[in-house]
Amino acid sequence: MAQTLIPVDRQARIQRLIEKKGIVRVAELSQLFGVTELTIRRDFDYLEKKGVLERTHGGAILRRRVKVEPLYVEKNQKHRTQKEKIGIAVSKIIEPGDTLLINTGSTNTQVLRQLSGKNLRVITSNANALVEIEDPEIEVVLTGGLFRRQSNSLIGNFTHTLLKNVCGSKAIIGVDGVSIRFGLTTPIQEEAAVARLMIDQTLGPVIVVADSSKIGVVSNFVTAPIDKVNILVTDAGIKPGFKKKLDEMGITVIIAN
Repeated sequence: MAQTLIPVDRQARIQRLIEKKGIVRVAELSQLFGVTELTIRRDFDYLEKKGVLERTHGGAILRRRVKVEPLYVEKNQKHRTQKEKIGIAVSKIIEPGDTLLINTGSTNTQVLRQLSGKNLRVITSNANALVEIEDPEIEVVLTGGLFRRQSNSLIGNFTHTLLKNVCGSKAIIGVDGVSIRFGLTTPIQEEAAVARLMIDQTLGPVIVVADSSKIGVVSNFVTAPIDKVNILVTDAGIKPGFKKKLDEMGITVIIAN
């Protein structure tokens, strides 16, 4: 039944709906609240300026903002079970002989931990590879560069020089945010640049690893637009509406169980 609400109450209801569902449609909200679609679009404009959502064709998707990079030790403990499952799921789509370009991040540390027995070459800016990859059949190439203790990563000109001289068969990219409008984002410009170069130097699929807490999140620096992604590996917490939108864009979503 349509409900008559003042704008501020209607906008609060829209915000709660999008936080619950991940996505809302103009036509559905117009019918729910008994107002015109133009009114709902104005509500979207207001909520987009607040940073609550981002507009899509015919609707809107939840957006959250991450401005400050958390400490690696903190990130490593958050959503640990989901990240471990994501690491296992990624290992199942790796093929013998692959040359993998893998950037930094606590989720990709779990990916490194799961790689074994496949005669792989791993080229990575993730310093954790030195301790996480134990299989002697895996050739490990560290990119070199300036060591960034905050994220256990390698960045800078030395890193770029090596990456410009390799071609990966798959890229496995960890991110701080995945957004339909803003794409893949991270709070650190230098790390965004490394991940972007890995994507550019990959001949095969670009695999993004992100637990569901990062879906709909926007951070400070863009790594790549969303259409650069071939596969997203996440957990069951992804909002159905967001998954549907990715499906429509031709991005394969793998749910790690």
